[in-house]
Amino acid sequence: MAVRRITNNNGGEAAEPQHPHRRGAWIARLIHGQLISSDFFSRNWLAIFAACILMLLYITNKYNCQTKMEEIRRLNKELEIVKTERIRVRSIYMSRIRESSMQELIDSLHLNLHVQEQPPYRLPSR
Repeated sequence: MAVRRITNNNGGEAAEPQHPHRRGAWIARLIHGQLISSDFFSRNWLAIFAACILMLLYITNKYNCQTKMEEIRRLNKELEIVKTERIRVRSIYMSRIRESSMQELIDSLHLNLHVQEQPPYRLPSR
């Protein structure tokens, strides 16, 4: 053990034992319950309780945010599907409206034209 010499107020020297710092000393003190005593917990119970509540609130908030973000992603995908379906249905509707309005116009002008029942086909060339 190393000894350090110090002088006291009377001018004399006194020996003070000096403990070398060991790496595992604080781990051993933690394991044996000497690093944080029960007296520390009894004095600071309110602060420890508040810290635990804040940690629980943080975890709850993070979980809620993650679930809401997943729901937003799911709803955005559903919205895209509904938008494309709306565009498809609208185009079908518009083509039917054009066809019926053209048929009404032809009928009002008495042109004697009709919608062809068979689709057009290409004649083979010789």
